[in-house]
Amino acid sequence: MIEQFFPELKRYAQEFVSQYGYMAIFLISFTESLFQPIPPYPFIVSAPLFKLNTYVAGFVAFAGNLLGALVAYYLAGFLGEAFVKRLLGEKLYLKGESIFNKYGFFAVIIGEPYKLVCWLSGIFKMPVMTFLVASVIARGLRISAFVFFGNLLERFLH
Repeated sequence: MIEQFFPELKRYAQEFVSQYGYMAIFLISFTESLFQPIPPYPFIVSAPLFKLNTYVAGFVAFAGNLLGALVAYYLAGFLGEAFVKRLLGEKLYLKGESIFNKYGFFAVIIGEPYKLVCWLSGIFKMPVMTFLVASVIARGLRISAFVFFGNLLERFLH
């Protein structure tokens, strides 16, 4: 789906991973938590095609997602509600506020896109440890699934 809207961005991300490997996966994961639309998951599954270890790619993506999430969380608190409303748009902001008020912790676990969850967690002052625990669960499960499929691909190729 992303390639329909951002074909050059997709191609650039693939070249970036080909050239810089794990560092590229980390940066894609980190920035995906903040603002950019390319998720790390295709690069975790396809790690063997880039001559990368699937488990290391998953760990690097997990670390990048969590660090980026913390940056978005704290930036939201620092930059304030007006900035986050401008960043996300009024409609998305209000929808996120409703979901956070209703589901709290579980909004982080099931919420997508993750960057939205990160910014809103900070702006609605979810306790940072609650946000981190929910993020570890959510990202851990999601990334583990992609590592599993990447591992299957690796076994198929060898």
